[in-house]
Amino acid sequence: MIRPTALVTGGAGFIGSHCCLDLILNGYNVVVIDNFINSSPAAIEQVERITGRDITLHDVDLTDKSSLGEVFQNHRIDVVVHFAAHKAVGDSMNRPLEYYTNNVTGLLNLLSAMQEADVRHLVFSSSCSIYGDAEDLPLTENSPARPTNPYAQSKWMCEKILVDLCTRHPEFSVTALRYFNPAGAHESGEIGEDPTGVPGNIVPFLTQLAAGRHDELQVFGSDYATVDGTAVRDYIHVMDVVEGHRLALETGPLPGFHRYNLGTGVGTSVLELIREFETVTGTTIPYRIVGRRPGDVPALVASPALANAELGWTARRNLTEMCRDAWNFQEKHPAGYASAVMSGGGSA
Repeated sequence: MIRPTALVTGGAGFIGSHCCLDLILNGYNVVVIDNFINSSPAAIEQVERITGRDITLHDVDLTDKSSLGEVFQNHRIDVVVHFAAHKAVGDSMNRPLEYYTNNVTGLLNLLSAMQEADVRHLVFSSSCSIYGDAEDLPLTENSPARPTNPYAQSKWMCEKILVDLCTRHPEFSVTALRYFNPAGAHESGEIGEDPTGVPGNIVPFLTQLAAGRHDELQVFGSDYATVDGTAVRDYIHVMDVVEGHRLALETGPLPGFHRYNLGTGVGTSVLELIREFETVTGTTIPYRIVGRRPGDVPALVASPALANAELGWTARRNLTEMCRDAWNFQEKHPAGYASAVMSGGGSA
């Protein structure tokens, strides 16, 4: 049996590395491209140790059309899973041009390379942030897009590009997965979320804070119209997210453009998340309420009904498991992936 080959862009990142692991364990060959701006090659080394399989890794930036084209020339690619993007809401408010250049131009270059190589099957990492300041919850795929920051706007632009591509070239099969707030880690604790610098996402910040790497958590806003005044998000285990990507590959290639929410349908406030994390880990989280962060919205909660029905996907893991698995990765890797490099790796 010939294994299909998946090109995973941003495959050394948090979600990308977990996707590589899931794909390999389910019969795929994997080729990864990453520029390591917010990731580490050690993540791929850990995936290789867990799976016992080699992964071809290319240090390539999607804005480098020539190098990207060479990857397609050197490998027979069957499908593409596209994660590579700048992704922080706050950072995008300060660096809008960089976000549009990286996220939108990167996608255009990738699509051009796919066309030249006659690769027509793509799963695109979209975002719930495109819904913006939503009026009605839970959010369905038909809820209006109201992006409130350059990151969200760039993802919405990318979706519109993909719709236009599929309208003109119906032989393309594109699935955009709008997932909500990924958290957690693989149950082995050997791969997890280890961003460069201070984490922009709350769960890796909590794990690092509990490990003594930060002094306190800033809670942005306590005056939202939510259960306790803090922002509410739909947290989803990273392994559920990547299973959604694999199922999107396995249902295709379906002609045209398709979009699905990946979420649990359960909203959790920042303060509720803190309490759950403290309970699971036995730690105390010092925090301070500060003003709202520009670009943030009060609440984002998914309706995953369409993905349940059409992809056969459901979120199988809960918030307790997300906190447990994220903390397991932190305890096994006190300095993040630098710990794996120093120790020569780990075992599954």
